[in-house]
Amino acid sequence: MTSPTGNLALVETRWSAPDANQSPEEALAGQPDTVTATTLERRHIGTGDVERGIRLWDADSPAIRHFETIDVFPFAPEWVIEATYTPVPGSRAVPFEHIRDNGGTRDLVVPGDITFTLDGVAYNLSAFDDEGTLLLVFGDPTNGSVTYGAGRFLTVPHEPGSGTVVLDFNQAFVPPCGFSVHYNCPLPPFQNRFPVPVEAGEKRPVFTGDFQPY
Repeated sequence: MTSPTGNLALVETRWSAPDANQSPEEALAGQPDTVTATTLERRHIGTGDVERGIRLWDADSPAIRHFETIDVFPFAPEWVIEATYTPVPGSRAVPFEHIRDNGGTRDLVVPGDITFTLDGVAYNLSAFDDEGTLLLVFGDPTNGSVTYGAGRFLTVPHEPGSGTVVLDFNQAFVPPCGFSVHYNCPLPPFQNRFPVPVEAGEKRPVFTGDFQPY
């Protein structure tokens, strides 16, 4: 979290006009020596055109200076769940609302269904393909009180060809937007919202004083 390009170091994300792409070197002009610039791309939420941007990371950011720790729940064995994984042929896209898109959605590829039953309730979760890794964005009633308000993330290990996955919610973690307002994280879709508290994994980052990164 506290590395020079860790989540706490992100201090700016800027998107260029189509005809005015800025280089990392140009973006660093006038910045302190602690700042690093990197490039990124995304699709415009309306047109689908490629947008190019710059991110600025500060190894001496206020968030890094005020960071103390990340609160966690005690280990909860009941939240280690074996689930069925059913691949979906082709590329199925599911709309995910993102925290900085003012209610708009972006389609993310969900390559399979994750199903299980917990306390008599059947669940069918959607984990999207995050550069070859299954990433589950989920919400529960602890959000906004005990855990980060916009939900949490969980990486889902999956062996190719296997019909099962293990969801270890003790490995649930605060998304990048819980450390910097300059991220645009996906939010949990309806099917990924639990009606019961998921008291496992990370809660939220802790900072000195009254500092908040978002």
